[in-house]
Amino acid sequence: MTDSIRVCAPATTANVGSGFDCVGIALELWNELEVVPDDSVAAADTHHLGIGAFARIAPVDGRRFDFTYGIPRSSGLGSSASLIALGLVAGAIAAGVEPDAEALLAEGLPLEGHPDNLAAALVGGACVTWDGRIERLAASVPAEPIGLRPDEQVATEHSRSMLPISVPHEDAAFSAGRAALLGAALATGSAELFAAALDDRLHEPYRSAFLADVRAELPAAALGATLSGSGPTVIVWARTGAADECISDLRGRWPQVEATALRVSSGGAIP
Repeated sequence: MTDSIRVCAPATTANVGSGFDCVGIALELWNELEVVPDDSVAAADTHHLGIGAFARIAPVDGRRFDFTYGIPRSSGLGSSASLIALGLVAGAIAAGVEPDAEALLAEGLPLEGHPDNLAAALVGGACVTWDGRIERLAASVPAEPIGLRPDEQVATEHSRSMLPISVPHEDAAFSAGRAALLGAALATGSAELFAAALDDRLHEPYRSAFLADVRAELPAAALGATLSGSGPTVIVWARTGAADECISDLRGRWPQVEATALRVSSGGAIP
């Protein structure tokens, strides 16, 4: 059996407006896992997402799993995807397998359900994913993220249940155009394209009244705002160098909501 294994996996903000279920960006908040050989422990709880992910690749018997939780749960910041990424990468290391992002994504999807968060948690930076593929477009983005986190929790299943079965063709075309802009913005680092790409009509209008309120009173130094994953966290994207100004403005407008400067993480769970 291998020696102790230590893995870290970042938080993520998924969808990023028009990138519904296909775009994710890693953030500098981290969950951690240490896997320690220990024959004295009881059988590991494979219902835990991280341990269940590990068990898909390597045996859990004779191992102790110690998690450190730095990502708030049910906040829209990819805490579940982070745990799954931890288990997958640690399992690959335990099995003596070189961690491959797309292979691990395929293993983790039955647990996570949606690839955008998991892809970014695995490889870091700004990622687009489709048909089991991952393309890391950039190590950073042309804006500084600020998290606005209301004092509530939102279950992904509940949030998705609010989405309509169909949307008007006009709304679909609107979001398709913004998604194309989003990919171009991330690939080129254009703040102008990024600002133009952040609106959406496929999922955000049905999920968050708070996001609509934030967009109606955006700070002057903000490029836009997006719902983070399923919410409730809203990410306000400040112009580079203007995060402090935006935070001061946001705290004045939303004193009851936690406003925190975040950073894009260039690294993911895969070493």
